[in-house]
Amino acid sequence: MDSSAHCSFAPPLYKVAQNQGRQDPMTDENTTHFGFQTVPEAEKAGMVHGVFTRVASKYDIMNDVMSGGVHRLWKDAMMDWLSPRPDQKLLDVAGGTGDVSFRFLKRAPGAHATVLDMTESMLVSGRQRAEADSMADRLNWVVGDAMALPFADNTFDVYTISFGIRNVTRVADALREAYRVLRPGGRLMVLEFSRIPNDLAQWAYDKYSFNVIPVMGQIVAGDRDSYQYLVESIRKFPDQETFASMIRTAGFDQVKYRNLTMGVAALHSGWKL
Repeated sequence: MDSSAHCSFAPPLYKVAQNQGRQDPMTDENTTHFGFQTVPEAEKAGMVHGVFTRVASKYDIMNDVMSGGVHRLWKDAMMDWLSPRPDQKLLDVAGGTGDVSFRFLKRAPGAHATVLDMTESMLVSGRQRAEADSMADRLNWVVGDAMALPFADNTFDVYTISFGIRNVTRVADALREAYRVLRPGGRLMVLEFSRIPNDLAQWAYDKYSFNVIPVMGQIVAGDRDSYQYLVESIRKFPDQETFASMIRTAGFDQVKYRNLTMGVAALHSGWKL
């Protein structure tokens, strides 16, 4: 199915993957993490969907507040390494309000971007941004599942996912889907929170994350619990080397990563060769 068939919203499909599930011996159900909670795999997508539905209208504001605007520099660094080229086709998974897609299209004349997210309200917020009007003929907005992408094999030149892969129920499935929909020679790039290699700096960052960010969420978005989940999900995500190994296992070559802000976040790159 070609991406051009998805110019309007599709029915909600629950998407994006994280840790591999375990089986609960008492229930025979596969389980996974929702922050620090252990939950049935079948329930996680709906719980993540609820989080992002609640925060959608304040999502961009909270990104600026939580990071002091540094997330913008990280996304610019992502574009610098990615070096978008004219006429490329981008799939931006967990693309939310379009931040990464807008940056990509500004740097690549004639390029096209498909923003895919499991939460329709996030996409609605993105379509209301001024950039969306000026780029409307180069953008698709699709509600969809990162673990079962609604696109044919070998469709896209670039696949990006920013601060979304840790919310996925099964990360390995999402990475395999990324490999499938990329054309030979296509590139994967993941921007995600990660681990600071200095223990003292990591301790200080954890103190900030757990004590300040949920309070900010309550003040700015009126939702402490969603931001408590978000900081817990960061701590449950694999470190840089472990995640790079997962990307290789999915079939990607030339897998590399770069730490940003001492490792608070990291950029991961891989190629389908």
